[in-house]
Amino acid sequence: MTPQFLPAKRHPHRQPLLGLALGLALLGGMTLSSVGCSVLQGQQSVGAYASDTAITAKIKAKMVEDKSTTAMAIDVDTQDGNVILSGFAKTAAEKAQAEALARATDGVKGVRNLLVVRP
Repeated sequence: MTPQFLPAKRHPHRQPLLGLALGLALLGGMTLSSVGCSVLQGQQSVGAYASDTAITAKIKAKMVEDKSTTAMAIDVDTQDGNVILSGFAKTAAEKAQAEALARATDGVKGVRNLLVVRP
């Protein structure tokens, strides 16, 4: 005897649950998409972020090339063209050189030198 497949029974009380589940999924998707957009509000545009990233990379490259600065000990952060140098310098001359390299980089509007001299 071969098994016979019976059509699934429809449960009328489950139909509202399906509609509710679909509604919640749709609402969740809309919420996630609007949250993603709000993350950018009050922050940099993608173009400005890319420009700041390029400025940071240029400054770090200059520090690597310049033998008087220890690039690995100096952190460079850029936002809206304003650069913040933080970390450690071995001498006051290294601190000044790092700032000079940053100021001489295209796109830099200002430099805040927070480097700490620590021999």
